[in-house]
Amino acid sequence: MAAGFVAASATMAQPGRTLSRADYADRLHAMWLGECIANWTGLRTEGARIAPPFFTDADWGTTPPGGQHIDFVLNQDPWLADDDTDVEYVYLHKMSKAGHPLLTPDEIRDAWLLHMDTTYLWVSNLRAWTLMGRGVRPPMTGQPVANDLWAFIDAQLTTEFFGALCPGMPEEALRLGDLPMRTTSFTFSQHASQFYAVLYAMALRVDPALSGREKALWLVREARRWIPDTSKSADIVDFVLNDFLNNADVNNWESTRDKIYDRYMLHAGENGFQYHAWTESSVNFANGVMCLLYGQCDYKRTVQIGTLGGWDSDNCTATMGGLLGLMLGYNQMAAQFPGQPFSDRFDINRTRNNLPDYLPADPQADDTFTLMAQRMMPLVEQNILAAGGSVDVANDRWVLPSSVVGARVEFNPGRMVERRSANNRVRAQGGVVMCSASVPGVSVSIPPWTFGVGDVSMIGNGYECDFAGRDLDDGRRYFYSTQGSGQPPGTVQTLTVTYDRPVEAWSVRFIEGDHMSLPGITGGWFQSATVELRVNGQWTAVQTTATDELTPKRPFQMVDYVLANPVQATGVRISGPSGGANGFVTCSELDVLSHPTTVNRLNARRAP
Repeated sequence: MAAGFVAASATMAQPGRTLSRADYADRLHAMWLGECIANWTGLRTEGARIAPPFFTDADWGTTPPGGQHIDFVLNQDPWLADDDTDVEYVYLHKMSKAGHPLLTPDEIRDAWLLHMDTTYLWVSNLRAWTLMGRGVRPPMTGQPVANDLWAFIDAQLTTEFFGALCPGMPEEALRLGDLPMRTTSFTFSQHASQFYAVLYAMALRVDPALSGREKALWLVREARRWIPDTSKSADIVDFVLNDFLNNADVNNWESTRDKIYDRYMLHAGENGFQYHAWTESSVNFANGVMCLLYGQCDYKRTVQIGTLGGWDSDNCTATMGGLLGLMLGYNQMAAQFPGQPFSDRFDINRTRNNLPDYLPADPQADDTFTLMAQRMMPLVEQNILAAGGSVDVANDRWVLPSSVVGARVEFNPGRMVERRSANNRVRAQGGVVMCSASVPGVSVSIPPWTFGVGDVSMIGNGYECDFAGRDLDDGRRYFYSTQGSGQPPGTVQTLTVTYDRPVEAWSVRFIEGDHMSLPGITGGWFQSATVELRVNGQWTAVQTTATDELTPKRPFQMVDYVLANPVQATGVRISGPSGGANGFVTCSELDVLSHPTTVNRLNARRAP
């Protein structure tokens, strides 16, 4: 082994797989600057045009009636935090303080509750924060059964930088960003977030000899490989890309924007989709893909198109501004605006709380982009080493691991979980999944969002592990409840899911529904639980280790009961006395999981 290498492997030192540490710190600095310029530029049109008449190129440099002057924002000093930067900032702080980049559910919950409040939280972020205050932990804070705003934009503007923490390693970006993304998103809104994280991870893999158009096309096509074809977000990428390629006029982005409006908003239902609101994931994701393609990796043009595109316009501009800053580096980023000085200072306490003041002598700012980039560097190095890369100390550079080969979507964490789920796997094989309960659920007139539904099939419909990303799945997202069945408190109740074929049982996943603590209605949980599997036709108690302890203090718990010895089973059931005064339990999903997919990183990577 050559001197100066740490954890090196000869097969890793492939062309294009080395990265100067000093150069990357500079690029991270440029990423934050590029994101802030684009964020505050896009904010000038945020929510101003959410339906026709939309803005056009002719509106750039003008002041619309009742609106702000539409032009680049370049002179903030210090730069002000916004929701496009502050959640990632909180994640950076938590990772740096913890000394590791893979955050746990408790670490995410604790960071949110300590550093965020309702002043600058909206839609899915706000719903997740509220759930955390009730004890709910990620990823249940982003699951549709608990968070009715899961299809909104939030995760795709708060998690891109996990790609920047994993240069050239999109599979690692998705692994690290998986739980932060699922904190506020699910299926297709998560896929949009994953797409953006992959863009950031692949930013430095773009061939510099390509034209701007070719770079944008390469990035979009590479990121597309990591999300499933069935996803609404995949449909968006394919639709926008196809329209771009068939448009002879690269300046006529407005025609693509109008088609986005027609397909995903005006006639969403006829096209098999649902339009949620102007702050939803989908139309804004489409705007982001559109401005990257038509901007052709030109920073100013990309931000202009995103700003004029409509809907929640600051979000896609911030994402693409950060991406292009990462690709350009600081000097080229600054060169986009000749003669314009840029502040390095940043004011995070404008929007977030209880964070360190790195500039105690400065009454206006708390941090700098330079310091933020420096704090990211140890996390980047940890990720590179963990993935099989190395450090070339003599040349102050990293040697990145080889790229994975094969179908990229198979390395997506969501795909891996879905393949473990017996509820989904049996159905995919054409099999039958049957659900039952010892105490029948009662259909009641009160809203199912609050109290659950009496349809026991909900406990085995596979929705909580669904990776398909289809829209209009609202009918599957509710939880089952035996509320209203008139059982005495403490009655032992049993929930059962059976299969028409044997499945590998490595663990049993039980996901609760909500807990009720209202006047005259309390309950929704098991006081304790026993897990049994049907093995060779007989119900058998199995020895397990639970990943969490059931408690009435935390609704929507996700508990995995890991078997001491995996078995083949044709069913699972969970039993226990009901808690609370009204004698009922709730369940979002009861599933049998196979062994976790373990990716052998060195064997999976064989391409330069």
